[in-house]
Amino acid sequence: MLDLFFLHYLCCSRMVKGAMQLWLRAIITLLILIITEGHPVDITYLQSAVAKGAVCLDGSPPAYHFDKGFGAGVNNWFIQLEGGAWCNNATTCLARTKTRLGSSKLMVKTVSFSGILSNKAKFNPDFYNWNRIRIRYCDGSSFTGDVGAVDPKTKVFYRGARIFSAVMDDFLAQGMKNAQNAILAGCSAGSLAAILHCDRFKGLLPPGAKVKCLSDAGFFINAKTVSGASHIEQFYSEVVNTHGSAKNLPQSCTSRLNPGLCFFPQNVAQQIQTPLFLVNAAYDSWQIKNILAPGVADPRGTWRDCKLDILKCSSTQLETMQGYRLEFLKALNSLGPSSTRGYYINSCYAHCQTGTQETWLRDDSPRLAGTTIAKAVGDWYYDRKIFKEIDCPYPCDKTCKNRNFESDARPLDTDNTDD
Repeated sequence: MLDLFFLHYLCCSRMVKGAMQLWLRAIITLLILIITEGHPVDITYLQSAVAKGAVCLDGSPPAYHFDKGFGAGVNNWFIQLEGGAWCNNATTCLARTKTRLGSSKLMVKTVSFSGILSNKAKFNPDFYNWNRIRIRYCDGSSFTGDVGAVDPKTKVFYRGARIFSAVMDDFLAQGMKNAQNAILAGCSAGSLAAILHCDRFKGLLPPGAKVKCLSDAGFFINAKTVSGASHIEQFYSEVVNTHGSAKNLPQSCTSRLNPGLCFFPQNVAQQIQTPLFLVNAAYDSWQIKNILAPGVADPRGTWRDCKLDILKCSSTQLETMQGYRLEFLKALNSLGPSSTRGYYINSCYAHCQTGTQETWLRDDSPRLAGTTIAKAVGDWYYDRKIFKEIDCPYPCDKTCKNRNFESDARPLDTDNTDD
């Protein structure tokens, strides 16, 4: 709190003027929101997983943050898989070992739970009293890798699938074996993991449990770049090959397609038996930056300002983005009809919207068909109402803030992709 008072002093001091004053006010506002809307949850290191070879890229133990359920929610479980893109070869995976995305030694000890992880009914009415867990991401493969041998040159471990199994065994032992309700969810690369592991997760729980999966900003599409290259398709193929992921991807897809193509939900989701809900921006800011206009496809940086702020996009760039939206909707529609699948596709320039209070549930949160994301997801989970809505094209939705929320996102780990 002393830091807040200090910032307030600086903000109001005559020594600070103009843009700096506005910046400090914004920081103060953000800190206040974090304090009032979120709550801190400490980290847990799963040391027992090391003996099973279930380790981060650097060999450190996996970790998670666990806020126990209470009241009527003690037998309900919400598990969120953290995101953070992927590494596609020995060099990029080695680089991640020097960050929190490759080593639990470098993770912060406490994180703030808000949005769908909030423990307050006001901010999270349907899930506030559940067991709420955030599994940290340190394997670079959306929890799909499993290479037995350690890379002799880099000393890097590719064991994402083992991490998933180890933490699930731990939760089952802590009471999840008695679950009455459960959701496997994620953000970005973690959201893709939630899709890929969805049916496997359901199989771990009691037959009578109500189990569903939630994907937040995980519907990555197989689209070409502005230069016409199949950049993301090649990248995913390299991820799968490097991590030995093929055997841990849904067989309903790998039996038909090259395993690298099974990282695209458009090729997987139709065969998933467990109910699935997709929350995604049609103009997903991460996808625009890394699939449509990555640095390798934009060497002169023509798209740089546009990618940072959609208001700075030229009419030509907006037209290209409108085309990307249509391609995204085509991929979504290719899944076909489903009585259990729901979706909330807004037209915000955003990435990951369930874990941030501002976009999950607040008076000023985005709305689609007059409905917040929290209301749509809650209604779908409890079978109150199936929600399948697609927003009108940008810029018609005036509820969007387009502030580019990407707390769990990072660029692709390639040498040619901008940061």
